[in-house]
Amino acid sequence: MADPARLLEELEELISSVVAESARQSAKWLEWDIRPDFVPSVENLASYLALRHHDLRPLQRSLMALGLSSLGRLESRVLPTLQAVRTALAAMLGRPFTLSDNESEFFSGIEMLASRSLSLFGPHGQHRHTALMVTCPSEAADDPAFILQMAQHGVEALRINCAHDDADAWGRMIRHARTADAKAGRRFAIFMDLAGPKIRTGDVRELHGKKRLFAGDSIAITVPRGLDRVFEPEIELAVECTLAEPIAAARPGHRVFIDDGKIAARIERTDSSSLIAQVTRCKDEGAKLKSEKGINFPDSTLAIPALTPKDRKDLEFVALHADAINFSFVQSADDVALLQAALAELRPDDWEKLSLILKIETAHAVSNLPEIVVRAGARQPVGIMIARGDLAIEIGFTRLAEMQEEILWVGEAAQVPVIWATQVLEHLVKEGLPNRGELTDAAMAVRAECVMLNKGPYLIEAIEELDRLLDRMDDHIHKKTPQLRRLRSW
Repeated sequence: MADPARLLEELEELISSVVAESARQSAKWLEWDIRPDFVPSVENLASYLALRHHDLRPLQRSLMALGLSSLGRLESRVLPTLQAVRTALAAMLGRPFTLSDNESEFFSGIEMLASRSLSLFGPHGQHRHTALMVTCPSEAADDPAFILQMAQHGVEALRINCAHDDADAWGRMIRHARTADAKAGRRFAIFMDLAGPKIRTGDVRELHGKKRLFAGDSIAITVPRGLDRVFEPEIELAVECTLAEPIAAARPGHRVFIDDGKIAARIERTDSSSLIAQVTRCKDEGAKLKSEKGINFPDSTLAIPALTPKDRKDLEFVALHADAINFSFVQSADDVALLQAALAELRPDDWEKLSLILKIETAHAVSNLPEIVVRAGARQPVGIMIARGDLAIEIGFTRLAEMQEEILWVGEAAQVPVIWATQVLEHLVKEGLPNRGELTDAAMAVRAECVMLNKGPYLIEAIEELDRLLDRMDDHIHKKTPQLRRLRSW
């Protein structure tokens, strides 16, 4: 049986360690002139990270045996939970303790998260607690009925992707949204994606008449207009990269993924204008190398500004019309500072009212996530988007399953909303019939504050299915905490 005295001593040591480590981290972050209402969130995030530097599994098991909290659901309230468990252990041992009777203070972190979610997405039109976001297709610019349908089906947020269309089309979408607002009696939140730097394949050259790649083949990837400099006889195909920076950053041994990971390769050698890589994985029947396909360099540190010239131009519209900016390719706190400086130039009086959504889509963004969140939240409302498509390619599909959980935890610890994005109910949206795996995935999205659906011919059916699913799941789980409503099946 667990020894309460030993556990109390262990817990006291843990609390002291967490307090000391989190104070050191908080002191660094607080140099960023953080707005007062975000300071408690920063301190809680620092406490959470300090706590998770420990392996808590033996302590958890012993606490559970005594009927105490296992510490498994403390993301939004780290020190209050640790102190509550310390109080319970002291009471067990008959030692002096102070019992707090302020339950609302204990749950203040989760209440803060709910308040920020409400501010970001607006009031929910349905019974569910998770907001819905829908990506506007290009056709929405000239089809007000589409956006009105979104309003009638309780969608809270519209996403406009600035990688497509132009300011005139975006303006028409927003005007349709405001017309739909009046008819539905509630206001859409407008989220606009900055396109960010696009690392894609350019022109392709067949060197020996070979049209498909197979495992073991060698390919060359060059800087723009670098195909004429590829002469190696063993190279089957050569392709340009639309940006030169990844070629400069690549090193032998680094991995390269092309076309959403359909072609995987490992770099063998590099020079100033190209790299040579061997294909390690593709379809058994081979893969065709095409232009305008994404390229990922997950092992390479890419010195690419997160704001492109196009983004800066688009910001002139976005900063004036969006409720929130989805920041693509953000990888560091410096990237956040770059965007915030640009916003301050465009809206000097009130840019801090704009919400900033951090699209986490690279391995480096994951590594720097706490600093990115704090730097953004220091000055303006902030949220996190788990951009699961690109992120899966960057860190691997197996790692993604774990990482999307950890990002949810960091979001809750920082008390900021999280958007569950990419391929949600994709088969249903495109084909009209869901598969079992994506229904389970969508059900788990209830732990986020918002779920994003992309465009497709069966979007309305997907919204209706997701609405029913989230409504039912709300009764069962809130964040990581099971909700023990009465079971009706047995």
